[in-house]
Amino acid sequence: MPIKLAKLPERTPVKLTISIQPDLKQALSDYAEVYREQYGQSETVSDLVPHMLRAFLDSDRGFAKARRIGSTS
Repeated sequence: MPIKLAKLPERTPVKLTISIQPDLKQALSDYAEVYREQYGQSETVSDLVPHMLRAFLDSDRGFAKARRIGSTS
């Protein structure tokens, strides 16, 4: 009889390298500063970006629907 907990998904972090325009770099740095002011804790842009991307993807209803119907291939 199988156990109730399913096999855990892959959790090994994957490094992604991108190039961005200087204005986006400045905006991300500004965001990190606003984050520090709001929460009283400094975080690097590289620590914030994965969470920003996750929040963006989680809030995109069109993307969620497309994934459910399998049109992301």
